[in-house]
Amino acid sequence: MSFDVLIRDGWVLDGTGAPAFLADVGITGSEITAVGRLTGAEAATVIDASGRHIMPGLVDCHVHGDALVFDPEVQLAALRQGVTTFVLGQDGLSFAPTSTREAFAYATRYFAAVNGAHPGADGPLSVAELLAGYDGASALNTVYLLPHGTIRYDVMGAAERAASSDELAAMLARVERGLSEGAAGLSTGLEYAPGRYADAAELAALCAPLGALPYVTHMRGYGANATTGMTEVTDIARRSGVAVHVSHYHGPAATLLPLVDRARDEGLDVTFDTYPYLRGSTILAMVALPSWIPAADTDRALGLLESERIEWDETIWPRITLSHVPGAEWAEGLTLPEAAERAGTEPGEFCRRILVETRLEAGCVMARPDEGPQGEESVREILRHPAHTGGSDGIYVGGHPHPRGYGAFARMLGHHVRETGDLTLEQAAVHLASHPARRFGLTGRGLVRAGQVADVVVLDAARVRDLATYADPRVPAAGVDDVLVSGVAVLTGGKLTGATPGRAIRP
Repeated sequence: MSFDVLIRDGWVLDGTGAPAFLADVGITGSEITAVGRLTGAEAATVIDASGRHIMPGLVDCHVHGDALVFDPEVQLAALRQGVTTFVLGQDGLSFAPTSTREAFAYATRYFAAVNGAHPGADGPLSVAELLAGYDGASALNTVYLLPHGTIRYDVMGAAERAASSDELAAMLARVERGLSEGAAGLSTGLEYAPGRYADAAELAALCAPLGALPYVTHMRGYGANATTGMTEVTDIARRSGVAVHVSHYHGPAATLLPLVDRARDEGLDVTFDTYPYLRGSTILAMVALPSWIPAADTDRALGLLESERIEWDETIWPRITLSHVPGAEWAEGLTLPEAAERAGTEPGEFCRRILVETRLEAGCVMARPDEGPQGEESVREILRHPAHTGGSDGIYVGGHPHPRGYGAFARMLGHHVRETGDLTLEQAAVHLASHPARRFGLTGRGLVRAGQVADVVVLDAARVRDLATYADPRVPAAGVDDVLVSGVAVLTGGKLTGATPGRAIRP
């Protein structure tokens, strides 16, 4: 027997949930061609996995790497956690499909603190063009969801109303074309503009072409408002028959999990992703601006911020840490009250000033009200649920991002497997690899089995852990030193090889 790559003497977590078994894995080209005791086999490259586990490449079901997947630092952050595939186009906002410069500029500007600026495009972009730009340009695979907010803006601009029949038909045509060009589902951001102006009827109509592909949603409410959000989600699922995947499902487990269970008992296909932290991260405008300010119309919003008296919700100020403040980088990593004090002004005035000066681009990390043991127990319960998949919600923009992009998967594999026992390693391989591969139509991925694409991770289960913290968020994780994507080594000895075999996976 002869292979291109032979991984020897590792404990195989095959992604089915079956107990780990001691075996070798033979890889030829981009494919796993043998799994078993391959005594006497030869290979150009041999990886000694003694004492380690061999598992399928992990899928980050919710991550904002649309522009930054090309960045070696981001690739290293993912690979050091065993992540080989990013699911992009999240929260209803990304670069494609756009047919005008205005729509492309809006999607770029509004989510600048989340997605960053695309390094290879500055104008209208089709899904086919976006995906072609990912092929062979990164160590990571990408999967792309059609962003509803971008599509809506492309058709309707910043309109704060229901779509007309003609507008709905134009949006539907964009969904159908995007799917034909390789998109893997439809995403919404119902707390962001302009997605927040859509109703359930509009969203159900746009889900009609999805078939088995999922409707992925940042709901209209989380935490105490999760019932409102899930009521709308289940309404859309009933109307359209679509499979639903809820993004970053956070809040009290006693409220959230029964909502999922009831939907699944009804026969609705509902899954979700979550990350193992209590704080969130988003654009400052989303958490701070009153709802009457039209965030989708940047110039109007800025005019109102400069001319009107704003009644701020001052209770949120201590929970906000600034992550991205272009032009005032000194404030990144400070809480908003700390930054305001250094600037010699009140928190409300400082917030108004940086929103205006950054043209709503500022980003933040946001502490949740339920920080503490009760919130941590909810995180643990949610992670254990069989409908759970892993998502980092990683944001890599700014000088002081949330640590989740550098540590979420390592924290699940380390803290939540080894230290708390919330999942076994076998269950983690299902939650983080095979389950999401099925959900997003990634045929031939998610398992360590002959005939599968060789996205393979070698994991030291005793050593894997997250090292990134809120104080020091850009530290890569430990415990994953060897990773292959499509049979090509992209991480060896914990370091990038420089190879870029990643591709845009088109279901």
